Amino acid sequence: MRVSVVGGSRIGPEEEATAEAVGKLLAQRGHSVVCGGLGGVMEAACRGAKEASGTTVGVLPGEDPAAANEYVDVAVATGLSHARNALVVMNGDAVVAVDGGGGTLSEIGFSFVYRRPIAGLGTHDVEGVEACETPEEAVNYVESTVESASE
Repeated sequence: MRVSVVGGSRIGPEEEATAEAVGKLLAQRGHSVVCGGLGGVMEAACRGAKEASGTTVGVLPGEDPAAANEYVDVAVATGLSHARNALVVMNGDAVVAVDGGGGTLSEIGFSFVYRRPIAGLGTHDVEGVEACETPEEAVNYVESTVESASE
């Protein structure tokens, strides 16, 4: 399964640790991480995934694939700026949101448009986002929701 991990580009140590744990858990369970490819939550989730030998995809806002953080395996340059948020969500089977501002809120909105289950860790309090307390709870939620939808 591919899971889009979305969240703030400027984060504190707590959000960084949370995003890294999400990425690591996803990779340990055989899932790929899709993200916006830059810093903050995106970089932390990719770093966690790489620590567990996982695969990472960064859907970048600009035209230069080299702008991706060092933990991105596959960098996709779009030249779409924030409009690339739709592609980040569309290319995951589920979404985990960690923290975040307006860009993350747009990705939450696209999660509804593309009917992706979404787990939230300290993010926007929006109806339809499953509020989770731990990375394990978030990963369990997206796994069980995607699994039950495919049955």
